[in-house]
Amino acid sequence: MPKITLIEHNGESHTIEAEVGKSLMLNAMDNDVPGIDADCGGACACGTCHCFIEEPWSSTTGGVEMLEESMLGMRPDREKNSRLSCQIDVSEDMDGLVVRLPEYQM
Repeated sequence: MPKITLIEHNGESHTIEAEVGKSLMLNAMDNDVPGIDADCGGACACGTCHCFIEEPWSSTTGGVEMLEESMLGMRPDREKNSRLSCQIDVSEDMDGLVVRLPEYQM
């Protein structure tokens, strides 16, 4: 199981053992990581699982599809490394991935 570190806006760090094949959002929720609201349950319909992927992990987590792009476009805190964690399927090669969480989800 790959170890992934999620860092809250206040700096508190949570390292989890993530289940491969499950979304980053579900892994965070299964491990009670605060800062991922996931109001739509992973349907890419709300943007409340927003996160920031640390370099050099952007290529490992894949590209942004059109639906995710439209949801991210509604976030005023969007950055070039913004992603929706519901759209990132965890793989073995994500061991060591570092993800930062926004100050709040909307």
